[in-house]
Amino acid sequence: MIHLPKNETKLMVAVHGWSGILLGLVLYAVILTGTAAVFAEEIGTWSAGHVSTSSAFERPIGKTVESLGAQTPSKYHEGVDLFEVGDHELGAFFHRHETDPDGTFVSRGISYQVDRDGRVVDRQSGTGEEVFGPHNDDALSHFLVDTHVRLHIPNPWGLLLTGILGLAMLVAAISGLMIHRHLFKDIFTLRPRANPVLFNRDRHSVAGTWSLPFAFILAFTGSFFSFFGTVGVPIVAMAAFGGDVQALNDTVFGNPGKPDPRPAATSGLDRITSDAIHRTGEIPTFVTIENFGRADAKVTTFHPPEESGVVPISLLYDGADGGFKQVKPLIGATPSAGGTLAAIMSPLHFGNFAGLLSKAIWFGLGFAMCYVTLTGLRLWVVRRAIEARTLGWLDRLVTIIGLGLPFALLCTVAAFFLTTSSGQALFWTPAGFLIASAAAILGGFFLRDREKLAPLMEGAIGVLLLGLPLLRLLMGGPGWGVAIREGQPIIAAVDSALLLAGGWVIARVASRRAERIARQPAFLQAAE
Repeated sequence: MIHLPKNETKLMVAVHGWSGILLGLVLYAVILTGTAAVFAEEIGTWSAGHVSTSSAFERPIGKTVESLGAQTPSKYHEGVDLFEVGDHELGAFFHRHETDPDGTFVSRGISYQVDRDGRVVDRQSGTGEEVFGPHNDDALSHFLVDTHVRLHIPNPWGLLLTGILGLAMLVAAISGLMIHRHLFKDIFTLRPRANPVLFNRDRHSVAGTWSLPFAFILAFTGSFFSFFGTVGVPIVAMAAFGGDVQALNDTVFGNPGKPDPRPAATSGLDRITSDAIHRTGEIPTFVTIENFGRADAKVTTFHPPEESGVVPISLLYDGADGGFKQVKPLIGATPSAGGTLAAIMSPLHFGNFAGLLSKAIWFGLGFAMCYVTLTGLRLWVVRRAIEARTLGWLDRLVTIIGLGLPFALLCTVAAFFLTTSSGQALFWTPAGFLIASAAAILGGFFLRDREKLAPLMEGAIGVLLLGLPLLRLLMGGPGWGVAIREGQPIIAAVDSALLLAGGWVIARVASRRAERIARQPAFLQAAE
């Protein structure tokens, strides 16, 4: 039990309410898109219809990378990033680090996409941000992640905004904890026979109390990611390295050693990837090469956490002979508490440390946080509607954004399916979101009665949920039989989840409509 004096309790209630009302709707948008982004990889596989399960790093890539290096100017051999793109094809980014005239630290070079037969199917020149941007087949998953990370606002302002939202969420979580006078009792208190306001408050308290630990984790890790690159790195670079970001990166993330610029083929990649998979039991998600084609070349492989762990794994190899050197910490040359803490930030934020199980838990908790945010806003409005009836616009705004955002996101998926085969998904995926958002806003503006607006939007959401699996098939996506036979049951699983969710939403709308009809007074005609 938490006991606070009356005045302090009143203050905490005010802090909790205003921290939520000032940024609550934007915070809801970040949490909802983050909930979807937990399954961004699976959504990308489902939406693009990728059925291949063989990773590029399970195939021989050494000769391919050597061939790419031979056709790339040596000035871009400072670093090479290897990753998967498309349907498990190999991506390679040969680059060097430099500072733009405006002081921005960037990686600039040439990016290649190579198919399974070793043929270059795409070649781009530019910065890392341009190279690692969205492609036609992953436009949807990239849109979801970018919306969550920075709300599509240019850097650094988008990251700063989401960082501030994370701090606001932390304030709301702490103040919400403090105003619970009977914390453990509130976890199980649900009075369905009470009046609607009290029952909604109980549901808000139950959902908020159960998700408090998740709220702390999400707020802290999200703020860390937002402020790390936008605030932390520039301050440390200015204080300790005279503003030299490259020197900071070399010290914190680099691999110390005596320079040896003698030419030497980086020819042990196949041996390295095979050994890394054997040591960790996990396929690399990313591979980097420092000083490609030199005797002092070093190769680092990055892997997801082990089955029972949370910390991602990195292995360091000698690039010239492919020999294993050490397990590499994320930060520094030797393991440290700070390095371990930084390493677990991403798994804790996205819930990808225990496969689909942890992702499912994070998805459920994220959904609970969305519910807590919306019900908290509505309770705040209802409580003050008695005092000031001018808050009707806020009540309508909560409905428009609360239901309009999932409606717009589902329309975004539909826009992706309709345009991906023509190669126009990069444009129409965000355009579909904007068009659907405008439709929801206009609908909320002209249809002011919430009793009519909410069921209409919920019905549209239900229809879209039921229609997306069919639209995917109509646009040439693989059927369940093909997907399962090729080892991609996630396609059938996402379809099933959408159908179940759509059926539930439609049934909920129908049930509420029946209740409203039952509450209406019956008018009896006089007997003739």
